[in-house]
Amino acid sequence: MGAPLRTFYVATTGDDTANGSSATPWKTLQRASRDVLPGDLILVRPGRYVGFVLGWDGPQNGTAANPITFQGEPGAIIDTRNLRTADGINLEGASYIVIDGFTISNNGTITRAGVRSVTNQHVVIRNNQIDQAGRWGILTGFSDDVTIENNVTSRSQIEHGIYLSNSCVNAIVRNNQVWGNAGNGIHMNGDLSQGGNGLILNALVEKNVIYDNGRQGGSGINGDGVQNSKILNNVLYNNHASGISLYRIDGADGAKNNLVAHNTIIMAADGRWALNIQNGSTGNTVVDNILYNNHTFRGSIDISTDSLANFTSNFNVVMERFTTDGGTVLNLAQWKQSTGQDLNSVVALPAALFVSATSTDYHLTATSPARDAGIVLANVPTDREGIVRPVGPTSDIGAYEFR
Repeated sequence: MGAPLRTFYVATTGDDTANGSSATPWKTLQRASRDVLPGDLILVRPGRYVGFVLGWDGPQNGTAANPITFQGEPGAIIDTRNLRTADGINLEGASYIVIDGFTISNNGTITRAGVRSVTNQHVVIRNNQIDQAGRWGILTGFSDDVTIENNVTSRSQIEHGIYLSNSCVNAIVRNNQVWGNAGNGIHMNGDLSQGGNGLILNALVEKNVIYDNGRQGGSGINGDGVQNSKILNNVLYNNHASGISLYRIDGADGAKNNLVAHNTIIMAADGRWALNIQNGSTGNTVVDNILYNNHTFRGSIDISTDSLANFTSNFNVVMERFTTDGGTVLNLAQWKQSTGQDLNSVVALPAALFVSATSTDYHLTATSPARDAGIVLANVPTDREGIVRPVGPTSDIGAYEFR
């Protein structure tokens, strides 16, 4: 990605009959979006704005070398829905687009998504703060090669913080803070009923911090029909349904052949299981995770018997609670005997593991049982903060490598 070919400006003091220069900026985002070309940069100055649509009346695409970028300066706030849909920003028929640096704060009119991207490819949504959207913070649908990174998505009123919907390939959801949403923190749903192949394929969900989601039902990370994907180095705490769920309801098939590794999951007292795998979701690998639960009888892993084929779980920090039928609770010894899994996993309490679980500092202590207790994974070379693994003789368990 090179330097912008053209730069235009938007300011609340501008005029849509002007030329969009630094000296004579446009007034509205919709005017700025009207005639954009590959390589254009739209710089939005501080102030409050109505949202915009792109691609609605015909394709408006950047290119791989020259994307179209909308860049909010600090204090650039979208607090009113665009004039065509119930979203803050709506991208539809607009590929190779970058949305960067906006605060999207619902004033009551953004009843759907803060940012919605549907039937697009190669869209980047980054460095945005999206609060109290009506339904979703960020929604993508039928959109491949999407990158969602370094955003804060909070307090979505009806559903999810980040929602990858319908068929999707090669999505990246990285380093976001996702909290307080009514439904799931991050929801991935192939949803065959809406067309496409009903699968989310080759997704990478990594280095996110996800907490206090699901008061109306929902997991920290939800995967319906997600396959051949990686869920790595995430920190999930105080979510009110499950921590990570892999299953099939709307998707075309179970959530299969995924890698769940180096996550730290601490469940709320009113939550469900730290890891929930159901509905023929076979071939999943679960390693180097901390799976702790504050619930009185739920625990680390709930996996249905039809999901056990080619399932691998090992080198985790766990509790003495597992189930394969949703009811009968097994301790670690019984779980090992019944399934052959977690032969090298250990049981430990948060007080021994973390710097301060009570203040949600989930870095490991020098004497943590998770230190040097994992297995080195070549495809997870760093921890959540970018520290190269392993620091010691082998990898630490969880999202953070001790240093």
